[in-house]
Amino acid sequence: MHNIFQTIGRLGVIPVVTLDDASQAMPVCQALLAGGLSVVEITFRTSAAAEAIAIVSREIPEMLVGAGTILTTDQAKQAFDSGATFMVSPGFNPRVVQFCIENKTPVTPGCSNPTDLTMAVEYGLDVVKFFPAESLGGLKMLKALAAPFRMLQFIPTGGIDPVNLREYLGFDRVLACGGTWIAKPDMVRSNDYGLITSVSRTSVEVVREFRELQKTVKG
Repeated sequence: MHNIFQTIGRLGVIPVVTLDDASQAMPVCQALLAGGLSVVEITFRTSAAAEAIAIVSREIPEMLVGAGTILTTDQAKQAFDSGATFMVSPGFNPRVVQFCIENKTPVTPGCSNPTDLTMAVEYGLDVVKFFPAESLGGLKMLKALAAPFRMLQFIPTGGIDPVNLREYLGFDRVLACGGTWIAKPDMVRSNDYGLITSVSRTSVEVVREFRELQKTVKG
């Protein structure tokens, strides 16, 4: 589990992708890889999710493929059987979290209040999703929520883009940021894989430059 979170932390961003057709999985993930991103969260917002995850897991082993928008244990089981290496949910479903723990699969449930975070601590989690980040009050709200929970790291998602990415990464409790800006649904539907690669490359560069700057400031 820790190796997966280390990889996510190193990359700094998680592309959140929704696919209407499983055949889109390969070209989208190849485009992400070409841009320097070896992680993807494929959401269960469509019926293509499980098959898409299975394809990527089988055909692109260097890609860390996770399942997003996991609402039920049935979806969690589908994702696990398809080869998902991590799972993400918009809220805290104890049954989903327990399923992931029992199957040694990293899970980041969506947490938006102290009760959610207290439950995360009770279940022994180290990393949670802060969602929907911008709608909840952005970084100011995240810092307020995080203060009593020093043992947790966060993956803010919801309203994250290249403009505020640096701001979130500047908070030392943020492991990475998730979002759809890297492979927007319209990019996927129009097969604009070149643009996905370009945005991926730009995002990777933003993370790299910001972290280099942070090292210089601290040094």
